Amino acid sequence: MMKLHNTYTDKTEEFKPIDGNKVKMYVCGPTVYDYAHLGHARCYITWDVLYRYLKFKGYDVTYCRNVTDVDDKILKKAEKEGKTPEEVSTYWYKSFTKSMEGLNNLKPDIEPFATKTLGEMISIIKDLIKNDYAYEASGDVYFRVKKFKNYGMLSKQPIDQLESGARVEVGDLKEDPLDFALWKKDEKFGYNSPWGVGRPGWHIECSAMSRKYLGKTIDIHAGGADLIFPHHENEIAQSECANGCKFVNYWLHNGFVTINKEKMSKSLGNFLTIDKVLENYDANTIRLFILTNHYRMPVEFSDEVLKSAQAGAKRLTNAKATPIDESLDITQTEEYKQFTDAMDDDLNTSKALAVLFDLVNKANKDEKNAYTLLVKLGSVLGFNFAKTELTEEELAEKVKSVSEDLGMSLNSMDELLELRKKSREEKNWDMADKIRMALDKVGIVLKDSKDGTTWELKK
Repeated sequence: MMKLHNTYTDKTEEFKPIDGNKVKMYVCGPTVYDYAHLGHARCYITWDVLYRYLKFKGYDVTYCRNVTDVDDKILKKAEKEGKTPEEVSTYWYKSFTKSMEGLNNLKPDIEPFATKTLGEMISIIKDLIKNDYAYEASGDVYFRVKKFKNYGMLSKQPIDQLESGARVEVGDLKEDPLDFALWKKDEKFGYNSPWGVGRPGWHIECSAMSRKYLGKTIDIHAGGADLIFPHHENEIAQSECANGCKFVNYWLHNGFVTINKEKMSKSLGNFLTIDKVLENYDANTIRLFILTNHYRMPVEFSDEVLKSAQAGAKRLTNAKATPIDESLDITQTEEYKQFTDAMDDDLNTSKALAVLFDLVNKANKDEKNAYTLLVKLGSVLGFNFAKTELTEEELAEKVKSVSEDLGMSLNSMDELLELRKKSREEKNWDMADKIRMALDKVGIVLKDSKDGTTWELKK
């Protein structure tokens, strides 16, 4: 029985999908105007693991993660750089996608863009105005917060507490300080609407994309804890008032990545980009660093912690490899039970990792099925077991195999590379190609450059 902690009820509940084994899952995606940072890595690795695990359990999952490509931050960047908003969002979306691939995250099933869902946003806003939950004011449209009796339930903030901290910005035409924008007048960068030229408020974007691609009521809505208020609170209000039904059954939120106990964020200027971290550490290391901690807890970043994770990741990938037994029914093994017991307990990845490291020890002792289980269960957490390094014994074995293939007696990789260099100098292209192909057969790729020839393992 799988249990997940529901932020809305503040309880860990048994997970029961709405429709049999089908799971509809929505995750708030990036606003594409800058590099993705380690905080984003925490969020999207966490929900990538949930996605992988649900599929591993046999659920038919539809994972939708949006792209916010219309936003104040994008417009400011466009003006600053003399570009169109579309040029800015396209460039940074490609950068984000590259960062996600670098972390070995699976692509969502659906990745909608806000600017391509404007019709649905306008439709929801019209319904809210018609039912008196929203009002138009000189080209802006606002949501009447006090008309929704459950406002504040997700973030556990009573209305009177919210009222005391509410402020009206200059230029706002709100009836009440708590009301939030569904549509903003913007004659420079806006789109046509029944209320004049403007653009959507941030919150309405997710409500519209979730409804369009997953339906009015969904199983799981996830994101970072910083989105609980006001973003997710506002999503609930506008969605339930427009649709007349419950919006989400399970609200899930991951904790922050902190540096010196402060949340990592662009506004504080204390963020590390994913691309920068990937220059020194691989995806397995970053995933291990993040998954060692429970997803709801904060994670404190430091180089020491990442170096420790790097050592752990190497232990995983350098476990003694044996051929994968595809016929093995892993569900009948004790390790499978231990792993799923941990993951079923609100994604207890720390305990699940303990199972993997126990399997590393067993694989290194040549225990039957240990390596197969390690790879099968490890891939559920998104680890890549393609070797990036070889032990001296493994390299010697590969050199021996290549030597036999060539009908020669060579003792080291250096000798092989020297022979190929000599063959190329003597224009003996046939021998040079034979060496390259023999190495390719054992999973080693040669890279020729003006500085010489290097080798690496096939990816």
